[in-house]
Amino acid sequence: MTPSTLDNQRLDNQRIDDKTVVREYFNATGFDRWRRIYGDGEVNKVQVNIRAGHQKTIDNVLAWFAEDGDLSAITVCDAGCGVGSLSIPLAKLGAKVYASDISEKMAAEAKVRAEAELGSSLSAEQMPEFEAKDLEEIDGSYHTVVCLDVLIHYPQEKADAMIAHLSSLATDRVILSFAPKTCFYATLKKVGDFFPGPSKATRAYLHREADVVKALEANGWTIGRRSLNKAPFYFSRLLEATRAGT
Repeated sequence: MTPSTLDNQRLDNQRIDDKTVVREYFNATGFDRWRRIYGDGEVNKVQVNIRAGHQKTIDNVLAWFAEDGDLSAITVCDAGCGVGSLSIPLAKLGAKVYASDISEKMAAEAKVRAEAELGSSLSAEQMPEFEAKDLEEIDGSYHTVVCLDVLIHYPQEKADAMIAHLSSLATDRVILSFAPKTCFYATLKKVGDFFPGPSKATRAYLHREADVVKALEANGWTIGRRSLNKAPFYFSRLLEATRAGT
């Protein structure tokens, strides 16, 4: 076996391992932890800050969608939907939402929350659809593909492949968030542990904004709006990428 073949094999093993770790974590201790963080129940001070930071990212995305006006003709893929924090309000605004998560428990929880919050106000056709599926297994065609706070679980070479696949699903727009790799945040990650607490069980990867932009541009996108959402123990760069002329 040549050195390059060995390197590729190691990379494939790492990719498989990252996915396995993420899936198993969010179907076990991670599910209980993040269900609390993404809900409105009692959490500790660190989790309160993570909840606030994540909500800022959600609110940013919803504000961008609100500027589109009538969303009834817009289809959205929420890739890595968690418990439906974005999918549910988007459906309420009129968008047709398909959502998936690598965790069966997360997707099931999102469906329960959607039925509880939207079931009396939306028809079956208007309700968001939830499915447990690996991000790279998602298919279909959507006006906008959104992927929030997912890339942190994967190294850059894996993120590049994910961005390429998400790009193939979107006709008009991709919206991504990621933990930016800067000297300050890299130091903070080392000394504070990016997701602190005894239930931390996944790797946390920071990404250089230039690398994410490069991956998007390589797939035909132009970067539009940007924002940086942060709270103690949470920091996330949000990018909107559109096709030329849209």
